[in-house]
Amino acid sequence: MLVFAFAVVFKLVSIQFVQGEKYRALADKRTLENFDIPANRGNVYSADGSLLATSIPKYDIRIDAIQAKDATFEKYIGALADSLYLFKKKQKPVSYYKNVIRRARKNKNRYFLLARNISYSDYTRMRNFPLLNLGAIKGGLIVEQTTRREHPMGGVAERTIGYERQDENGNFTRPGIDGAFGVKYLQGTNGKRLKQKIGNGQWKPIADFDQVEPQDGYDVYTTIDVNIQDIAHHSLLKQLEYYKADHGCVVVMDVKTGEIKAISNLGRNKKGGYYERLNYAVGESQEPGSTFKVMAMMAALEDKVIDTSTVVDTKKGRKSFYGRVITDSGSGYGEISAARALEVSSNIGLATIIDDHYAKQPEKFLDRLSSWRLDQPLGVAIIGEGKPDIPKPGASNWSRNALPSMAYGYNLRMTPLQILAFYNAIANDGELIKPRFLKSVKSFDKNIEVFKKEVLVGKICSNETLAEVQDMLKNVVIRGTGRRMYSETFSMAGKTGTARTDYADYEKWRKERKYVSSFAGYFPADNPKYSCIVVIHQPSTKVGFYGADVSGPVFKRIAQKIYTDTPIIDEVETLDFKDNLVNEDYEIYYENARKYKELMPSVIGMPAMDAIALLENLHIDVRVKLTGSGVVKKQSVEKHQKLQTNQTIVLEAS
Repeated sequence: MLVFAFAVVFKLVSIQFVQGEKYRALADKRTLENFDIPANRGNVYSADGSLLATSIPKYDIRIDAIQAKDATFEKYIGALADSLYLFKKKQKPVSYYKNVIRRARKNKNRYFLLARNISYSDYTRMRNFPLLNLGAIKGGLIVEQTTRREHPMGGVAERTIGYERQDENGNFTRPGIDGAFGVKYLQGTNGKRLKQKIGNGQWKPIADFDQVEPQDGYDVYTTIDVNIQDIAHHSLLKQLEYYKADHGCVVVMDVKTGEIKAISNLGRNKKGGYYERLNYAVGESQEPGSTFKVMAMMAALEDKVIDTSTVVDTKKGRKSFYGRVITDSGSGYGEISAARALEVSSNIGLATIIDDHYAKQPEKFLDRLSSWRLDQPLGVAIIGEGKPDIPKPGASNWSRNALPSMAYGYNLRMTPLQILAFYNAIANDGELIKPRFLKSVKSFDKNIEVFKKEVLVGKICSNETLAEVQDMLKNVVIRGTGRRMYSETFSMAGKTGTARTDYADYEKWRKERKYVSSFAGYFPADNPKYSCIVVIHQPSTKVGFYGADVSGPVFKRIAQKIYTDTPIIDEVETLDFKDNLVNEDYEIYYENARKYKELMPSVIGMPAMDAIALLENLHIDVRVKLTGSGVVKKQSVEKHQKLQTNQTIVLEAS
């Protein structure tokens, strides 16, 4: 027993004095640790400086209930309970807050929660409460800061603006602009804060300041125009709801610079509503259908195997190619010119042109497509761009029918943005530009990086071919498949597209026919400012499915609203004379206009946001209350009723 006692004493002395430093360091390592303090992500702005995404700081306020001395605790516990009672908006009596804090002190709770996820203004208010205002050492105050990403525009362009999320396994999801530029520009540099382990897996900050302060990320300025974005979003939403489609997208691009002015991607949820589900415009490769006929026609014209007047026999709407029948709508068009074949979107016409002149040398046609970079991704900054798939001889998807099928947009795949980039090149006198989502990166007012136009192909074809194709795209709208879109007061050019999907099983497809309806083009036709593509998937065939009916009206609505809301103004010399008749007419018009501004208009059938804007801009001040979302179905005040000042109008939307 004596020997055993000496051994124990020897070991204690050894641990205390010989190995003491080692074990004290190990204890500190296990109880003290530096934690990352996330930096505030930079803001994302539109082209005009409107805020699209920002980081909002949120705070958790806790207290180390045993940190304060007994006298200090007793002195301030009542006043602290009073402050919490008022802060919590009198949800529970003062005695409740006093008792729970006393219980926390009795139970030696060093991490008691007082408030969770509060704003900065509430945080500054709470840290001035009695006891908490003494700080971490004397009062036991514990402050933990987190950040939350907010999108002030709500669901509009949410997927394109993007976000960064981390799952429980540490894997990141980074869609959109926020995701693409997060690591390089937005995320900033994390700070460090020393915390002490207090048991039960909890860590308490040992001071109310950071050991290393975080550095905020840079701000990103996008090319998005919020006005055009709003027009595009609601135009697409209205059409998706009307046709009960599965999903769709629209992109508006500046012809000269390649800046993306608007991009909307809406998918249907289980309840039938629509939200920014995926970035279809950038990531969804699909068979383009008839919008690809323009590329096929341009290749034939540029290779000079045809001209616009070359006669093509489209038969009576049915023609066999290597044992496979290709059809046109109706009973066919008979013998027509090549230009007319594009205008009426003849599948047989384009398939015949390409098969007759490239069947023996398919590489010539494919090389032409390759020279336009149609077989390559655009390389846009947003993560997840879909890859184009154009078959080549020897590949598994190549056959004798490959060329005729490609001529009218099947047996190949492209994304809507890749198709739009090519149409934009036609509008831009042949210059193929890389679509661009960013204008600059800034730190306050200092430019960190400025992004400029990037040319992918200087000239896609000769001026002669370009002029011929531009004329054909105008005629598509004037007298071709897009003639329903024609307007005498506003010119547009483009191509309709209607493609079957899931057609491999023909019997199944006949029972449940699925289509992709599209329209790609630019406006105004003679001096293009913007190019645009609209793609809508699986519209209800009971309502309609042709590109001219489904996607064309969205294109037209966007084009006209852009120029209605932001007209081009030409300055003219003032005419300095008076005309009594004109003055009388104006007075009558003004009186009627003022009277009309006091009467309730009909807003049924309008998008809810448009209806609210109309009512709030009446001559008389009214209050508008909206229930639901989407299109207005009911209004509480009947049409033509005289409105009263401060009258409340209730709109029901669905």
